[in-house]
Amino acid sequence: MGKPTGFKEFERKTEAYRDVTVRLADYGEIFSGLHDKEHLQTQGARCMDCGVPFCQSSNGCPVSNLIPEWNHLVYSGDWQNALDRLHKTNNFPEFTGRVCPAPCEGSCVLGITNPAVTIKNIEHAIVDRGFEEGWITAQCPEVRTGKKVAVVGSGPAGLAAAAQLNKAGHSVTVYERADRIGGLLMYGIPNMKLGKDVIQRRVDLLHAEGIEFVTNADVGGEGENAIDIKNLVKENDAVLLATGATKARDMEVPGRDLKGIHLAMDFLTANTKSLLDSNLEDGNYISAKDKNVIVIGGGDTGTDCIGTSIRHGCASIENFELLPQPPAERAEDNPWPLWPLIYRVDYGHEEAKESFGRDPRDYCILTKEFVGDDDGNLSGVKTVEAKWNKSEDGRWNMEEVAGSEKIWPADMVMLSMGFTGPEQYVSDALNIDYDERSNYKAEYGQYKTSVEGVFTAGDCRRGQSLVVWGINEGREAAREIDSFLMGSSTLP
Repeated sequence: MGKPTGFKEFERKTEAYRDVTVRLADYGEIFSGLHDKEHLQTQGARCMDCGVPFCQSSNGCPVSNLIPEWNHLVYSGDWQNALDRLHKTNNFPEFTGRVCPAPCEGSCVLGITNPAVTIKNIEHAIVDRGFEEGWITAQCPEVRTGKKVAVVGSGPAGLAAAAQLNKAGHSVTVYERADRIGGLLMYGIPNMKLGKDVIQRRVDLLHAEGIEFVTNADVGGEGENAIDIKNLVKENDAVLLATGATKARDMEVPGRDLKGIHLAMDFLTANTKSLLDSNLEDGNYISAKDKNVIVIGGGDTGTDCIGTSIRHGCASIENFELLPQPPAERAEDNPWPLWPLIYRVDYGHEEAKESFGRDPRDYCILTKEFVGDDDGNLSGVKTVEAKWNKSEDGRWNMEEVAGSEKIWPADMVMLSMGFTGPEQYVSDALNIDYDERSNYKAEYGQYKTSVEGVFTAGDCRRGQSLVVWGINEGREAAREIDSFLMGSSTLP
């Protein structure tokens, strides 16, 4: 694929983000958006004829993107056919091309000995050009089946399922409890990584194709926006629960009730909503301005809290991670084609270094207590250093380092430690079964809950995961629902 000797001739070169000093002045996407065609053709040429493309295996791409094919088409200058191949397996490449961590690159065969192909950059460029050239338009189904499907939740799983079910000719209505469609995509990921105009552009296309969207619809909730889940089941031929894993993992240590401690998603959601509603002028967000901020927990959400706090104008930023700093290269117990657990510098870390002169991450830090003043306001975080040792049976054990206690000054703390499962008030009235991790119980590949006609997909079924896994499950669940309704399915 690509140029037969391209992987020998050309070095990996990713498309640069906007300059850090420029992007810190706004909430625009961090991507330059230049998509230089000649540069991308050269990078596509690095895709080697590897025989078995692990990039599109289950280790690489959950939606089995036809990566070598569209890499070759970009190298050949055939961008429109590259877009067609990209859309064969992925409903929303403009989302994954921006926010996916690219496990495909971790499984790239070239990555065994050389830097991997810039798959994510190429995907991003293909779909952006598709919109620029007008190649992406609404595609309405020719025939309607007369079947009605309700999708609860408008994140990546819900939207992917809705798109596929609509293609099959079913009448689909998507219910979202927030005031905007997009779920995790809209309010869980900041504008810097995923512009909300990008989401709305795709939602408008889906609506033009015949999908109905209902916002401010709190399925299973109480109050004026409540919708009875039992009525949805009665009124539709099938229901898909795609509510996400929105129950945040909390930290039960002394001082947790002090003012100034927030769940990361509350912080990010409020910021995005205020930004969209009023460009932050309404003040309806949690401001980090002039505050000493500590983010507890790493990962993408932690990085997003860092980037947002710096844009607010925080006085300082620290990021506590319980585990040790990852190695620069793969460890022996982390072989290819597994996701490489290595040290990475994300956009927020780069911005912190530019603003405060250092990477904000502090490793092997265990939070013991939140310290406050007489008025109940947070004033500091008491920690201890953690030491990790490997036992004879290969397990890692943590112990506290004696005498390493420290109190860090803090006016604001964000808890970014992941999620424990879905909010079950949505489904309790149906009495569906839950698994041992409190997720909606359904087999992968089947997506049937214990209630006839009710299916589930995405993070609420599998647990907190990647956007690309949400798209994978939404597509597969749509196929199963289509088979349930029609006896068979031609959906991929």
